[in-house]
Amino acid sequence: MPSLLFSPLTLRGLTIPNRAVVPPLCQYSAVEGIANDWHMVQLGRFAVGGFGLVFSEVVSVLREGRITHGDLGLWSDDHVAPLKRITDFIRRQGAVPAIQLGHAGRKGSMQRPWEGNGPLGPDQFARGESPWDIVSAVGKPIGEGFITPAALDAAGIAAIVDGFATGARRARAAGFDAVEVHCAHGYLLHQFLSPLSNTRNDAYGGDLAGRMRFPLEVIGAVRAAWPETLPVFVRISAVDGMDGGWTMEDSLAFAAAMKRLGVDVVDCSSGGIGGSATGSKRIPRGYGFQLPYAEEIRRETGLCSMAVGLIIGPHQAEAALADGEADLIAIGREAMNNPNWALMARGVLEPGSTEDVFACWPPQHGWWMEKRAAVIDALGPPPG
Repeated sequence: MPSLLFSPLTLRGLTIPNRAVVPPLCQYSAVEGIANDWHMVQLGRFAVGGFGLVFSEVVSVLREGRITHGDLGLWSDDHVAPLKRITDFIRRQGAVPAIQLGHAGRKGSMQRPWEGNGPLGPDQFARGESPWDIVSAVGKPIGEGFITPAALDAAGIAAIVDGFATGARRARAAGFDAVEVHCAHGYLLHQFLSPLSNTRNDAYGGDLAGRMRFPLEVIGAVRAAWPETLPVFVRISAVDGMDGGWTMEDSLAFAAAMKRLGVDVVDCSSGGIGGSATGSKRIPRGYGFQLPYAEEIRRETGLCSMAVGLIIGPHQAEAALADGEADLIAIGREAMNNPNWALMARGVLEPGSTEDVFACWPPQHGWWMEKRAAVIDALGPPPG
């Protein structure tokens, strides 16, 4: 019997061959925003591994919108061709290439996570990596010792809206078939949404409608720049998990507004407003801990939702779809652990003969794996 995880999903004019998704996984390995062989291998292996939808890591729409010096970018036409090489490969494997567009805001000009995830310091300066000016909703840094951002004025907001729209057009030229706007994890658009980071008293602050204004302008501009026949995703932090922060009720209101603009999928994550990308001491970690957010968005708004967060096993993913908790299942760090997760999951959920199990693998791998499986079946369980 066909599984739900490996059934197709059609969004507008795009059919995704299965519901297993690789979400954005930052690699911080670009130079001046240009994609290179690392990104080809990183994303290409997931397409080879059977995932239906493969997202790039977050791609900065403006040079000053980077998180680190290693971020991918789309702030110039020079970035298009290196990405096109990757999307062409993903598509040849039968997967759909997708891209996440973002702006770091006050979380910009930082170290790579494995270097400390703090302000740029002597090690980065020795490599010629200098800090740059950053912006946010207000002039308050992310933490002690970090650069103080400039509060965006109306002209700065308009320039960023245009940057997202231009980035979307370049993303399409680079061959991506789905686009996601990053409104989560404490980056710029989330900084405007959360009352913890947006204390403005103009049209872009104050009540919920004011705090949503700038993110909705960005989403509307991306939707207008993106082909009508292709889907737009938005990633949100469904809750801040902090006193006085963004709540699930806010997310439902935001999702309803996004639906009116033509958004197709809400990608449901959480946390990040006060520190690390998804950090929140109030949100307990557990397997599938963010599934309730995806389920509530889906149930209350009628939008498709994507679930992410410690979804590890095939049966866990299948159950989430069967229970109506999400329409798409994002497998992030588990995919880095096993890039063939989707192929392996299909064999678990749709068992058959050895020949059937490996028929969906790329022949360069499947032919050999089928022969090995026959030998293992004859030998019995391997030692140790």
